[in-house]
Amino acid sequence: MQTVSCPSCGAPVEFKSHASVMAVCEYCRAAVIKDADSVKDMGKLSAVLEDYSPFQVGTAGSYGTRGFTVVGRIQLRYEQGMWNEWHVLFDDGSSGWLSDASGMYTLTSAHPAPPGVPSFDQLAPGKVYNIGGRQFTAADRREAQCIGGQGELPFRVGDGWRVRAADLRSGSAFLTLDYTDGDTPLMYHGEAVTLDQLKLQLLRDDDAIKASAGRYRGKLDTLDCPSCGSGIRYVPGVTTTVVCPACAAQLDAGNPKVQVLEAGRRALTPKWTLELGASAAIQGQKYTLIGAMVRADEEGEEWNEYLLFSARRGFLWLIESSEGWFQSSVQPEWPQWHSLHATSATLQNTRYDKTYDYESRVVHAAGAFNWRVAAGDKAHVYEFESGSNSLAAELTADELTWSRSSPVSESQVQAWFGKRAAPGRAPAPAQDDRGKLYSTQMKFVWWILGLNAIPLLIAFGDTFLLTVGALIALFYPAKSLQGDKDSE
Repeated sequence: MQTVSCPSCGAPVEFKSHASVMAVCEYCRAAVIKDADSVKDMGKLSAVLEDYSPFQVGTAGSYGTRGFTVVGRIQLRYEQGMWNEWHVLFDDGSSGWLSDASGMYTLTSAHPAPPGVPSFDQLAPGKVYNIGGRQFTAADRREAQCIGGQGELPFRVGDGWRVRAADLRSGSAFLTLDYTDGDTPLMYHGEAVTLDQLKLQLLRDDDAIKASAGRYRGKLDTLDCPSCGSGIRYVPGVTTTVVCPACAAQLDAGNPKVQVLEAGRRALTPKWTLELGASAAIQGQKYTLIGAMVRADEEGEEWNEYLLFSARRGFLWLIESSEGWFQSSVQPEWPQWHSLHATSATLQNTRYDKTYDYESRVVHAAGAFNWRVAAGDKAHVYEFESGSNSLAAELTADELTWSRSSPVSESQVQAWFGKRAAPGRAPAPAQDDRGKLYSTQMKFVWWILGLNAIPLLIAFGDTFLLTVGALIALFYPAKSLQGDKDSE
């Protein structure tokens, strides 16, 4: 380890790796470049947005037989969201990257790119490519820019530094092709991993995460909609995009000052079974409902999707449809699916047969999401089933994701959320249907009462007017409803 004095403020700056060429001074944010015999101040680098990532500089762990320590981070932002790249130093002196994107983690290190790697423009999500003798499916292709950094980094980086990269998947294998420096990419190869697999130490605890999430250098911004002024329930630091439940404005919450991305228009808010901000204890973990949306297929059938977040377990979806409730999560390990036209997919030696292939669209959205979402967004969905479980591939122009779902009983959902979970949805009958139903029932009542009233009218003439008045009071509402229908 080498310690130098910051050229800007004089504070000590540590270089744990001899391969690191840059470190960010934790006191003054100066980007300190290490040359052969000196250090240079290359200007300031913005502070990172402290999100709900459990990692921090100093976190240590191991994967397989390789131990590592987190020594730095860069934060990257693209059109649909943001993610962290944690620079890790392995015990053997080499370095790599621990990617942290929406609660999904990958651990990679640099490898020489084999010949025949496609160009950046040739890559498209959902297509299969042969790279180094292995079939990989393109997951995404994105251009991003650096919005902050801390600790040690293996190259020079500053605010606005731009990245062109693509991610590809094959089972749990993960491949990043980095075209930032030109048409010949740098290749980083590794695995999709979970927190449990990494055997981590010195993670941030829940209190530390909550205290810092959403802060820029100690300042915590409250989120009031700049478009309409409504207060918005959301979990700071988790997402970069928030949709105002009151006016449907898209808000950028990934900056110190919340900005309106796109003005919305007021619309009827759907009747959610679960409320934004509701909490649930699922499998021993506390989840908060941060986002909700209505989606529809090509035939107009609609369903609700609720996004839940746990500081330790990441994101979880609950889906409410005419077929019942389902629990769904994004898959870190991808199934074997040979093409977009394949009729089956295999995951962990289980075959899933294709059942549906359709285009979905977002009808309404509210709350916070880990990507940019708006009414009208479309995705092509491919669904596969094996018994009661299902897989779904969602493809857009920029990204392909896989999720796995399993059914959940309504009673289980109510147990998770307690009083906040109402009974399952039942569509209210239309106004004219209510009129027909009420009219039919009242005519039947009128007929029964009329038969029973004959002897009363004969025996008790004094009650005649009262009886007629009571029958009119019963019959009139049905007649009114029917009249309203006829006048439409």
